[in-house]
Amino acid sequence: MNNYQRPAAAHEVELEIKRSRFLGLAMPVRGVEDAQHQLATIRAAHPHANHHCWARVSGRPDEVRLWDSSDDGEPRGTAGRPMLQILQHSGLGEVQVVVVRYFGGIKLGTGGLIRAYGQSVNDVLNSLTLETVVARQGVTLSVPHPLTGELEGLIRQLQLPVEDRLWQADFTVQFSLSAEQLAQLRQTLGRFAGQYQLTVDD
Repeated sequence: MNNYQRPAAAHEVELEIKRSRFLGLAMPVRGVEDAQHQLATIRAAHPHANHHCWARVSGRPDEVRLWDSSDDGEPRGTAGRPMLQILQHSGLGEVQVVVVRYFGGIKLGTGGLIRAYGQSVNDVLNSLTLETVVARQGVTLSVPHPLTGELEGLIRQLQLPVEDRLWQADFTVQFSLSAEQLAQLRQTLGRFAGQYQLTVDD
């Protein structure tokens, strides 16, 4: 898993092409439900627009199942797909772009629409403030109960973020760690002389 970037905040740009207004809006999203809610908010804010075309990557850039788009009434393939292709090549994650179009009375044609929606997305992404998302993996570490205190000391020493503690056959701790934190943890496990079990999620 690699780190990636996402929008730090919502951002908007506006274009006018042959009397049609194109509002390009980019925003961070936390999953599909959040993206749908933000899209509904934009639709409500622009009830008289002719189209609300969108594309989104609702999670990590490599989570293909979270790629989606819509032409929202424009000719098929002229808005949503070109918008999504730009998002895919941007390498961004947790991002949604909505382009709101107010029709100006002059038809742009298939090529004109593809260029207009593409330009809207490029313009809003080029002026977007980004932040880095540190990729994390689920990690489970178990030690015999007599080593509980030593493991707790290690957790404090490395300042590891604990998600859960389980007292079962062994003392088990669950983490969500960055690659750097996982490497630090592996380096220090020698103190347990092999009396541990470490599991890392794929």
